[in-house]
Amino acid sequence: MRGQECILGRRTWVMGVLNVTPDSFSDGGCHLDTQAAVAHGLAMFEAGADVVDVGGESTRPGGAARVDVQTELGRVIPVVRALRERSAGWISVDTTKATVAQAALDAGVDMINDVSALRFDPEMAPLLARRGVPVVLMHSRGGFGEMHAAQHYNDVAGEVAEELAATLAHAEQAGIDRSQTLLDPGLGFAKEAAHSLAALDRLDELAVLDRPLLVGPSRKSFIGRTLDRPVDERLMGTAAAVAAAVLGGAHMVRVHDVEAMFDVVRLGDALRGQA
Repeated sequence: MRGQECILGRRTWVMGVLNVTPDSFSDGGCHLDTQAAVAHGLAMFEAGADVVDVGGESTRPGGAARVDVQTELGRVIPVVRALRERSAGWISVDTTKATVAQAALDAGVDMINDVSALRFDPEMAPLLARRGVPVVLMHSRGGFGEMHAAQHYNDVAGEVAEELAATLAHAEQAGIDRSQTLLDPGLGFAKEAAHSLAALDRLDELAVLDRPLLVGPSRKSFIGRTLDRPVDERLMGTAAAVAAAVLGGAHMVRVHDVEAMFDVVRLGDALRGQA
């Protein structure tokens, strides 16, 4: 990443979720104020986050409303600038818009996390190719309002691997260096609970793609449906899913509760001999 070499695989990295939105499924409205958002981001770095992922548009299940570019910029960029001024930690921005990604990179962001995997904005791939920065490419299906719709899979792990391979090929054809890509199986996106559980259980099958894996199970609906728990009671379920991700070969996990999940990741790394 910017000015630093990132070698994923020696240990599992922790990405902290910093939503600056009023309507995210788990923490919407908690960090709308820039000062509060920056304080939370710094606290996550202090708790052990390697990366803080700033998001200004919700992709929650149930069809979050699209946010215009200026609104998203107004939410994200002041937070990014303040974090960059006050921390040496790595910063990511969760966006599907090339204009937001460009402004975020200009403000000091190290990585772009695109849940559409370059599908929603034709300018995103050329931008990332020019800038030469890391990008997370996440598996999903359908448009913005359809990403959480029930989907049919005959072999969820196999189909996710096949579709991510096609996504990776598209990115390379657009000029994005393969070494700058991370892949995300998209738990909860275009997947019913059983699909997400199967994808997590068979995470090791994505090793064939030979790219680092980012896995984001934190507080998601597949945990709630499996355990019959509301969003604010999914900490232990998240811990189990994070442990499964680490043991399954994840290189980075994306979580809300950094302090608690940091210990889960450390123990998972120790169990797989990477501590």
